[in-house]
Amino acid sequence: MHIKKLLAPVVLPLTITAVFGLAACGDDSSSGTDANIDNPADPSNPSDPGTQTDPGTQTDPGTQTDPGAQTDPGTQTNPGQQGNTGVWTPTVALGTGANPEYSTAIYASWKEFHYVTLEDELVYYPTLSEQADEVFTEQFRPAARVIWQAQSTGYYADKCKTANSTKSNMKARGCTVSEGTGYGMLLTVANEDKDAFDRLWNYSKAIREYNSTSVTKMYLTPWITYSFGYDKIDNSSATDADLDIATSLVMMYYKTQNEAYKVDALNIINAIWDAEVNKTTYLLYSGNTSTWVNDNPVYNLSYFSPVALRLFAVVDPAHDWNKVLDSMYAYMMQVQNAGTGVFPDWSDASGAAVNPNNGSADKTYWTFNKESVRIPWRIAWDYYWFADERDQAILAKLNSFISTRASGDPSSPALGTSYSWDPSKSDISSTVVPPQWLAGWCATGIGTNPDWLNACTNLVNAKTLTRNGSSYFPDILLGLYSALLNGKFVRPAI
Repeated sequence: MHIKKLLAPVVLPLTITAVFGLAACGDDSSSGTDANIDNPADPSNPSDPGTQTDPGTQTDPGTQTDPGAQTDPGTQTNPGQQGNTGVWTPTVALGTGANPEYSTAIYASWKEFHYVTLEDELVYYPTLSEQADEVFTEQFRPAARVIWQAQSTGYYADKCKTANSTKSNMKARGCTVSEGTGYGMLLTVANEDKDAFDRLWNYSKAIREYNSTSVTKMYLTPWITYSFGYDKIDNSSATDADLDIATSLVMMYYKTQNEAYKVDALNIINAIWDAEVNKTTYLLYSGNTSTWVNDNPVYNLSYFSPVALRLFAVVDPAHDWNKVLDSMYAYMMQVQNAGTGVFPDWSDASGAAVNPNNGSADKTYWTFNKESVRIPWRIAWDYYWFADERDQAILAKLNSFISTRASGDPSSPALGTSYSWDPSKSDISSTVVPPQWLAGWCATGIGTNPDWLNACTNLVNAKTLTRNGSSYFPDILLGLYSALLNGKFVRPAI
């Protein structure tokens, strides 16, 4: 038996008086031939996990329990008007077809298939009980995880399969990635689902605590883990996940004033600063290992979350998060302006497209593809909350690019192509437009093209989730985009 001594958490005091309300109603996929194949850019794995077997649309993997004043966080233009009540009033318009009820339904459908509680998992994986009891002690229960896509073949097949599963559609779905935990926590905040939020938070905490030692505390969630057990797959971090987990905790702290959320958020935020910020350029590394932290770093602009950095600047004044924010904006605009107007999935310090050489993007790295499809969500979310002119400039260039190719029609198959950042390299053509791809291009109209936004919001809101073993990334990203496009992300009153 694997014995692990649990350590008491470090408590960092901080006083924050701001409170906000949340809406009461409210990896990766390429647009090419592998639309449902996810590889969340493993910081160390050299192999592509490969094409997975689609087990088809499945039923629910288990019944779930449904559940003061701050300074301006970061440099921005027109952060929006705040009333005396402290309730945020958006100043950036969404589409006329914005419908929070649609996003609520998408969330419920997502949770039914892609989220599983510890209690239900122990039914599906009956031999896991001993491991779960060791890792998920009483302080980390109840717990739940976001299910990664089925790994029927490829590098992770032997790590994510459970042959003795009592549920056939769970045999190859034993893994969770930290990206999914972060996305899931953001979705649960947006949908007022505190029970699900706390369960996902407990999952992250238990894994981190179990892998800590008496000398070194782990505050960055391992990028890939196996179910609720202790079998280690890869303990390196993924920066986007760490940003999202910490952001969701800050948001939940503002909502509830529960100090525990703030304490853990600060633990993670400090760890991000120590391990994932380049102290020379103030750019965000993609992870905490030598694959990313070296003399020639490779950056992933879809990891840049302006919202996260602004909130970090409020709760963690000991570190210069505004400098990171401004440096990331400058780098992002440098990359965009140096190419065709879209972003490459990966880029180097000079701003040129570059192969990360980890097996995830050998044939796609120069295109707006399975990584970059997240950029419009992150930038449009920040613009919706803070109306920063830099966001608007980035979105406007993206929207001009795609609306020109689509002749102003968001229903055009032109939205299915993965466009090259490098004018000397070819696009990856496709006439298939996955829902999350449509939603990403749709979000470029926020603050830039009302007619485009109005038309494509209606198109997005007609989509449903795929809900099969290969649809982890498309489904969760559609959930995030639908929450943004339909007004479910509500800004803290800061």
